[in-house]
Amino acid sequence: MSGEQLRDDATGASDVTGGATEIDGEWPLKRLLTEGGIGSGPKTADDMSYEQSREAFDRVLVGNPDLATLGAFLLANRWKESTPEELAGFADAMRERSVVAATPDADPVDCGGNYDGKQKTAVLGVASGLVAAAAGTPVVAHSGPSLPAKHGTTYGDVLAELGVPTDLDPADSAAMTDEVGFGFYAQSRFNPVVHDLRETRESVGVRTSVNTVETLANPANASVHFGSFYHLSYAERIAGTVRESRELPFERVVMAQGMEGYDDVRPGTTRVAEWDAESGTSGGQIEDGEVETADFGAAFEREDLRVEELPADSARVTEDVLTGERDGPFADAVALNAGFRIYAGGDAASVGEGVERARDALADGRAAERFDALLGFEP
Repeated sequence: MSGEQLRDDATGASDVTGGATEIDGEWPLKRLLTEGGIGSGPKTADDMSYEQSREAFDRVLVGNPDLATLGAFLLANRWKESTPEELAGFADAMRERSVVAATPDADPVDCGGNYDGKQKTAVLGVASGLVAAAAGTPVVAHSGPSLPAKHGTTYGDVLAELGVPTDLDPADSAAMTDEVGFGFYAQSRFNPVVHDLRETRESVGVRTSVNTVETLANPANASVHFGSFYHLSYAERIAGTVRESRELPFERVVMAQGMEGYDDVRPGTTRVAEWDAESGTSGGQIEDGEVETADFGAAFEREDLRVEELPADSARVTEDVLTGERDGPFADAVALNAGFRIYAGGDAASVGEGVERARDALADGRAAERFDALLGFEP
């Protein structure tokens, strides 16, 4: 199934709602903050049930709440730290109320790098996604214009610098995925109601639970999510969110420690976390371990990936690595990140095997071919 469609196929949603909507339920945001107890502070706040959190996010998205109350609700959830059950309610409300999904014929790996972007090191996800595609693992990425607190460079910024169209209808994003092997979904097109919260989020000025759930929007209805974490507890929370969700179609989650909170894997000793629907326990536990990236021929330091002009330099690195004009740390980092995507997609038995497949795709010109296909894509 391909082409622009709403979430009827998986959630029962019939449209993307514009404007204020009457919300069924008993928990306006202000009542949740007071009687519900979520606004009492990080040590004493109560957690919401799945039903309460889904209703609450309905109100955030389409209920036209008072702006001060909305800001207080977002901050209260940041202070108390949202539970997987709450995040699942948020994500499912988002999928019902906002997400316009378009499913490509391929089943890609979903990469929802944090939408606030990177500030110091090159964004490698476009290059890594194309190398993975060249090795037979399709990849999709999604982002929007940068957000607080970092206002960094994102997938979309790098693609725009390369001259690739990014303001795509979801149907065109799905077509890009099938034609190129790498697809990009723009938040303003596939998640418009969440996109419209940007002004409020700018006013709040810090990361909130919205930053977490938008990375799980899954506009391509992929069965695998690849993401990153700093602390293992975050990976556990993401896995738990997917498990508790009633709408997300993910069957597998693979996460690695990333640089600057993004889905570019950290070099050196790196922790990896995995969860899948078949082996996940009732507590949403994940399997985790460590890898040494030097074992995969990626013996570089984070500082080796630092650039000055992030969008322009990231685009230049992307082109140079894919066309064989650059080797060294950047080429090693691209192969490493592509290897993780290949492994996440189930096309390699280990990360190391995935990196080998990525290096082969770079060496024999298949990655350059995918880069040419991306540059030549016309919606």
